[in-house]
Amino acid sequence: MQRRLRLRHREDFRRLRSEGQTWAHPLLVLSITPNQLPHNRYGVITSRKLGGAVARNRVKRRIREAARHLHPRIVPGYDLVFIARPRVSACAYAELLEAMERLLRRAGLV
Repeated sequence: MQRRLRLRHREDFRRLRSEGQTWAHPLLVLSITPNQLPHNRYGVITSRKLGGAVARNRVKRRIREAARHLHPRIVPGYDLVFIARPRVSACAYAELLEAMERLLRRAGLV
């Protein structure tokens, strides 16, 4: 995913946590808030409940790849954060993609 499309700063994550709307799924939690940009920015949060660093990084890569795949269909102008739940590390990629799409539909972004 391109660098400009990624959330990297702590302030952005804090703003999303305090001002954003949230939707939940057994695999992921989606938090969104509008930004003042012509494109979306994406962030991923994983906790140690998912396992060690290797497992957490693998989950992050899979979520970023799914977001890259869905990016052209998502309404622009939002910051999105996907929070991984423990079950996501054992699911198939197709299941993860379907969960993300369902959350985005519920949020009205697809």
